[in-house]
Amino acid sequence: MSESRPSAVEPTPRVVVPAGTTAGAAVREAGLPGKGPDAIVVVRDVDGRLRDLSWTPEADAQVEPVAANTDDGRSVIRHSAAHVLAQAVQQQFPEAKLGIGPPVRDGFYYDFDVDKPFTPEDLQALEKRMKQIVKGAQRFSRRKVESVEAAKEELAAEPFKLELVDLKSDVDTDEVMEVGGGELTIYDNVDPRTGEQVWGDLCRGPHVPTTKHIPAFKLTRVAAAYWRGDEKNPQLQRIYGTAWESTEAQDTHLERLAEAERRDHRKLGAELDLFSFPEEIGSGLPVFHPKGGIIRRELENYSRRRHEESGYEFVNTPHITKEQLFLTSGHLPYYADTMFPPLKFDEENYYLKAMNCPMHHLIFRSRGRSYRELPLRLFEFGTVYRYEKSGVVHGLTRVRGLTMDDSHIYCTKEQMPGELRSLLRFVLDLLADYGLSDFYLELSTKGDTGKFIGSDEEWAEATETLRQAAVDSGLELVPDPGGAAYYGPKISVQAKDAIGRSWQMSTIQVDFNHPKRFELAYTASDGSRQMPVVLHRALFGSIERFFGVLTEHYAGAFPAWLAPVQVVGIPIADEHAPHLQAVAERLRAEGIRADVDTSDDRMQKKIRNHTTQKVPFMLLAGGKDVAAGAVSFRFRDGSQINGVPVDEAVRTVVEWVGRRENTSPSAEVVEVEN
Repeated sequence: MSESRPSAVEPTPRVVVPAGTTAGAAVREAGLPGKGPDAIVVVRDVDGRLRDLSWTPEADAQVEPVAANTDDGRSVIRHSAAHVLAQAVQQQFPEAKLGIGPPVRDGFYYDFDVDKPFTPEDLQALEKRMKQIVKGAQRFSRRKVESVEAAKEELAAEPFKLELVDLKSDVDTDEVMEVGGGELTIYDNVDPRTGEQVWGDLCRGPHVPTTKHIPAFKLTRVAAAYWRGDEKNPQLQRIYGTAWESTEAQDTHLERLAEAERRDHRKLGAELDLFSFPEEIGSGLPVFHPKGGIIRRELENYSRRRHEESGYEFVNTPHITKEQLFLTSGHLPYYADTMFPPLKFDEENYYLKAMNCPMHHLIFRSRGRSYRELPLRLFEFGTVYRYEKSGVVHGLTRVRGLTMDDSHIYCTKEQMPGELRSLLRFVLDLLADYGLSDFYLELSTKGDTGKFIGSDEEWAEATETLRQAAVDSGLELVPDPGGAAYYGPKISVQAKDAIGRSWQMSTIQVDFNHPKRFELAYTASDGSRQMPVVLHRALFGSIERFFGVLTEHYAGAFPAWLAPVQVVGIPIADEHAPHLQAVAERLRAEGIRADVDTSDDRMQKKIRNHTTQKVPFMLLAGGKDVAAGAVSFRFRDGSQINGVPVDEAVRTVVEWVGRRENTSPSAEVVEVEN
């Protein structure tokens, strides 16, 4: 789904925590807030680790206070809210067994093993119980468990926690908050009046000081989830919620969620008859209906035209290949889990294509290349197939069959900086043509795991060249350590939509490694054989995902140039239909998609129907319009311009569509001469 833009809150000045003093005491001594949206909830030590305010260093320590209204502060609030939820569930349903409960973007969840699925009524009761727990100001108290055996003894009734104890550090610590960091700890919820433990959970923390520091939360939904995401494991009940630093911040978020629900492309796709997901075909494999096909064709045609103008050459590659191709590229060892199983025939394994680049490399290698051909820009709308787990498939934005607008640019090292700058400019300009204009960039770099190939020197050169191109764009640049592909660093273009959500759009990657694996070469000006650099680029990411994002960005009211029906004529009475048919014929001759509604519905119902279908231009005609050789414009927002001569109406529509206006036409913005 969507991503939130990184927090722009200014960092809090560092403070010193004297040895033997709690971080909370040092924060209070520094006069930093303890209440409100900017209250300090945890601190970050010099190693970057978040610490509870109850943390007491053995030597003087410099720390950065972390406020509630920052990304890290919200994550701590949300994880603490997940603990409160788990406590409420086990008080309400004593037999419930605990899974995991991490913070996630804009919220949190907790998994439970229960006999029956939770109901909406259960969520209401749990939320009420959570409010009581929060009101009780229970203290989050960290306790180190001295041994694995002691932890197992204490958690004997929690089978899923026992499994995590055995795994200890061998887990994804971004999701599993229970273990990691080399020690086992439990957080007790302590009654502030009696000092007694009320509840506890295996957790590495940190947490807010007390439940009172969770000022706003709400449970949102229930879903089924396999334990640790594996279909072979037990299916649990997952309760989702959200939590914020203030009621106002939460209200804003919930309003945004409500608006996002109204814009949900899956709902709009059905209402507007754009696409569907037949069960007979399979999960994550959409089909586009005629109206959706028009929008998709327009998206692709304009992109093709812009690529041709920019010197790209179009190629086509098959949907299936021998196994060896993906072994050569290195994709198969790294991405086998997300590729469909092989098809075996003629004693060989064949794979459905999961990425286009290896086939493009073969096109480059098919004959000798001269430096005069570089940069060589190959482009394809290439359909690929990737196995996404059923739990993450989501409408058009996460599918199993996707068409990438994939480009691979082969250039010299000397050409690379300039090519990256122009490539980034091309990407941003083209996205803006579709109505997206608020961007920031993410730079994904090499991590310290063993999955990355190539020398450190090549990675450093590629990363710095990408970084400089991003800086030259003038856009905000956000680091993404460890997020690179196995063969090279990348820039991701993040675009903000109409309701402020950020979506990952285009990616640009620098690759020194595939040219070696495929032995790619060109003849340099001095006659020597040289290896090119490969720049991987997907502009939309995938047509399907881009379609879904634009549907939500425009709330289904696509710009007139993309709209499946651009103009519909609505006669006041049957005798006025021929007049509008003649207007529609003139529009169609100009390449406009125009219809006339000759159904038996009354005029007002026709207007409602086509407004609901989000047609940008409705042309009305009655007796006076026919006599005057005119029509009346009716727009999506209900505004109207009456008595427009037919010639002027045709010119207005044709010019509006031809300019590729992305605003919705209305009486306020459409200029006509009556």
